[in-house]
Amino acid sequence: MYVGALTLDILLGDVRSLKQKRSVVRPLVAELQRRFPGVAVAEVGHLDLHRRAEVGVAVVSASAGNCKEVMDSCERLVAFRPEIELLSAKQRLYNDED
Repeated sequence: MYVGALTLDILLGDVRSLKQKRSVVRPLVAELQRRFPGVAVAEVGHLDLHRRAEVGVAVVSASAGNCKEVMDSCERLVAFRPEIELLSAKQRLYNDED
């Protein structure tokens, strides 16, 4: 069993309040969950900043290759959104022997 953890640090475009931030981040989280069933997604950091967001993605799979493929796909989906800028993406892969 392999567990993949992806952390995405995001800079939001023309956002001036936490309410506007939610209107950008919530649809992003929902789209990731819809496009990749079985993947857990949540906003995990920069909760009090209105122009930054940190989104965490968790994947569980029987193979390391599948985990990596899903994390790469999630990263690409976020990177190609025009209203946000992906500042960094960190991937970690754990197996049941760690």
